[in-house]
Amino acid sequence: MSNVPFRSMPEMLMENAKKFAGKPALSYKKNGKYEALTYELFYQQVLMTARGLLKVGAQVGDRVAIFSENRVGWAVSDFAIQFAGGISVPIYATNTPEQAAYVINHAETKIVFVSSRTQYEKLLEVRDQIPGVELVVSFEQFIGDPTLPVFHLYQLAELSHPLQEEEQLEIEERVAKITSDDLITIIYTSGTTGVPKGVMLTHANMLSNAYYGAIRAGIRDGEETFLSFLPLSHVLERTAGYYSVFMTGCHMAFAESVDKVVENIVEVRPTMMVSVPRLFEKIYSRIYENVHQASPIKRKLFHWAVNVGSRFVERKYIQRRSPGSLGICYKLADKLVFGKIRAKFGGRLRVCISGGAPLDKRINEFLWSIGIPTLEGYGLTETSPVVSVNSFEKVKCGSVGTVLDRTEVRLAEDGELLVRGPQVMRGYYKDPEATKETLKDNWLATGDIATIDSAGFVTIVDRKKEIIITAGGKNIAPQPIENHLKLDKYISQAFVYGDRKPYLTAILTPNIECLIEYARDKNINYLNIDDLVVKQAILELLAERLEVVNKTLPSYETIKRFIILPQEFSIESGEITPTLKLKRKVIYEKHKDSIEGLYYSNEKKAAV
Repeated sequence: MSNVPFRSMPEMLMENAKKFAGKPALSYKKNGKYEALTYELFYQQVLMTARGLLKVGAQVGDRVAIFSENRVGWAVSDFAIQFAGGISVPIYATNTPEQAAYVINHAETKIVFVSSRTQYEKLLEVRDQIPGVELVVSFEQFIGDPTLPVFHLYQLAELSHPLQEEEQLEIEERVAKITSDDLITIIYTSGTTGVPKGVMLTHANMLSNAYYGAIRAGIRDGEETFLSFLPLSHVLERTAGYYSVFMTGCHMAFAESVDKVVENIVEVRPTMMVSVPRLFEKIYSRIYENVHQASPIKRKLFHWAVNVGSRFVERKYIQRRSPGSLGICYKLADKLVFGKIRAKFGGRLRVCISGGAPLDKRINEFLWSIGIPTLEGYGLTETSPVVSVNSFEKVKCGSVGTVLDRTEVRLAEDGELLVRGPQVMRGYYKDPEATKETLKDNWLATGDIATIDSAGFVTIVDRKKEIIITAGGKNIAPQPIENHLKLDKYISQAFVYGDRKPYLTAILTPNIECLIEYARDKNINYLNIDDLVVKQAILELLAERLEVVNKTLPSYETIKRFIILPQEFSIESGEITPTLKLKRKVIYEKHKDSIEGLYYSNEKKAAV
């Protein structure tokens, strides 16, 4: 692993628990306020939990599942599994009982950590489908069912019994035997199509990615505070946030929930965050919505500041030139406008990392302009995940940056991006055929169509299998169009369709707050949201908004007809993944009749 200073993730924690012993490692909300766990105390909890796993018979190489939302217990159990020589298998907290059962059975797990009674009851519901599970360990106290034994985490760890020196030595001797080629985890892809596949990642994969990613992002050892709200079950938060935090002796605070992120940002005052584009889209829309409601003088000041910020970023970060007198103007814009915006995010946020899906170029440029540089990157579960990412030294908005150290990329004949490097997975668990299809001569076929410019910047066009081929033979990437549509204040989500069809159509989900406000201003009477979205005035409003987008597109990429749903696509409905990617086949099948109707209906209300 070349420059990476550790052989395994447990070895890394052992070293940093001593180096940063008294510094906060993790913070969590308890009784209305955030409390911190130091590196020393966190390490002790990990060792005691590993001791408990060994006492209940965990063996080297055992797969142990974690079925939980983000919380301290997730981190403790993850490292404890590793210290005991096991392989952690995360399960999304939003998974259904049947989805959890699939992962548990495929990975052959005997022990499952759960966050609460809610997740335990999911397992209880499918008890007959998971006969191999011998023990459940919960992060919360409750009485379980005799058919599915459950321990509290504190019972397993025996926190009332101090760790003996010989016990610690025994566990640390196990750690010394872990090699960089050993598996650290099997992560099941949430999957936009098909059955989830278990991605096998080694210590070398994740260590190298966390190490080189931390360097690229400019993480300062022992100085950063991260706010964690993306699921740790997903590799982006786990490597780019969680493991990078422990590798650099930094501090991670867990948000109470996704819904409370804005509130928790003010409390935690993070310096860094990892997010998917959806959060940045909402921030962008909310800021411009507030500006639209401001006085003419404040609107003019805002737009002046953004113009100054845009030119400042272009000169300093893109052209790499001295800002000169523009720097003075930027300081004034920052004092009058940008500083006040950043104060709503705690006032210390100095960098964000965006991944998981494309971030609209205009949003990225705006975030840089207001003093929240957002480093867009690209990766897959199969690449631990980061392949490429922008940096302060080398940035190009609209791209996903240049590749990490020791990583190579090239394009196949059809434009598919191929990757080779230390972060590339070992393969898919118990699926040699899929492994053979994806990995050839150590080159990973990503399934993404990309371009690479002369400076090495990678730009993702779209998923190879999601490219729309119209009846006229035009190849169209739907994601850029969808991202463009989502910038509109009245549109929350967009799904573009048109494969083997004469023109493109779309399903739109509205920004309910803005739509209700519009209805109030226009005196539109309605019974409920279902009734509102089919009102002629609302259909005409959305048609006008779409026409604005259509004018920026070539004729064959324009949206000709659309439908509006009364609610957003959701994880619960199965229409999006836990990382908010559209499940296109699911959406199409669920709304097939309405979509197909757009190709034979003559109703003007659905036309643009």
